[in-house]
Amino acid sequence: MLKLALTATLLAGNFIAFVPSAALAATPASAVQAGVSPLLKADELKSLLGQSGVRVLDIRAEKDYSAGHIPGAINTPYGAYRGPADNAGALPPETKLTELLRRAGIDTNSRVIVAHAGTNHTDFGAAARVYWTLKAGGLTRLSVLDGGTLGWQAAGGTLDTDTPKVTATQFTYRYDQAMIVNTEEVSTAVKSGKAPLLLDARPEGFFKGEQRVDAAARYGTLPGAQWLDNAAFFNADDKTLKPAADLLQIARQAGLASKPAVSFCNTGHWAATNWFVLSEIAGNKDVKLYPESVVEWSKSELPMDNQPSRVTALMQDAKRSLKK
Repeated sequence: MLKLALTATLLAGNFIAFVPSAALAATPASAVQAGVSPLLKADELKSLLGQSGVRVLDIRAEKDYSAGHIPGAINTPYGAYRGPADNAGALPPETKLTELLRRAGIDTNSRVIVAHAGTNHTDFGAAARVYWTLKAGGLTRLSVLDGGTLGWQAAGGTLDTDTPKVTATQFTYRYDQAMIVNTEEVSTAVKSGKAPLLLDARPEGFFKGEQRVDAAARYGTLPGAQWLDNAAFFNADDKTLKPAADLLQIARQAGLASKPAVSFCNTGHWAATNWFVLSEIAGNKDVKLYPESVVEWSKSELPMDNQPSRVTALMQDAKRSLKK
């Protein structure tokens, strides 16, 4: 059960005051390429392999890639798109992403398909975060492979162990700040009472202040946040997204089909799935991603909802220690 508590006072006008003016610009026509779907099925990928300008990015660990990957896929491990261990949601430097994508043969007009492991919905979240990162860097012809590498195999696709040779490009990565929400912006909006809908994509225990990741300093969620577990968007297999009509229905029932919102989680991973579904499939272009999310927020003195008492937090920490 989603337990959605919509806040009637969140108005579109409030969000305009929150986002940089650049975010209000119309989406350029080049951002939507005919025939490029944000979600690609394995059967659809088969016809694209080998075509000039098509790049499959395998974001699994190098050892998994080496053991077998989609033919022609280039390995760019997920960690390369992430921050340090104590703040994994932090954005890597533009220079690092420039080098990574140049070596992968990515250019402005490349048709890029992001392939994850396909073990569960959390793997999809990694692909969604990479997709968001690529889009924030100016790439427009993007897709996530639904079901990932395991889904490719299940559909009869073969794996290869050869490392393809690609020609490095001159692509330069630059963050589109209109797609990024940082802690200072969220804090300012919350304090002014003009925050957009803050959408917590984590499992319920995190939202309710009963769980936290090691990197987070406190339990709880952002002030006034609404909960929508990212897992709600997946089929019973926990690997593939539900049909588009079902995803749109979930978005509408949550009041998120067009409402300005900021998606967050612990480190901008699960939140990327919510962003992907709402923005790329449901068509809500007023949803943004807060990449550093609760881990960054919790390290400050900023207020949090559902924060347990100090005694309760100590008890929860003790339970966490026993499970390690």
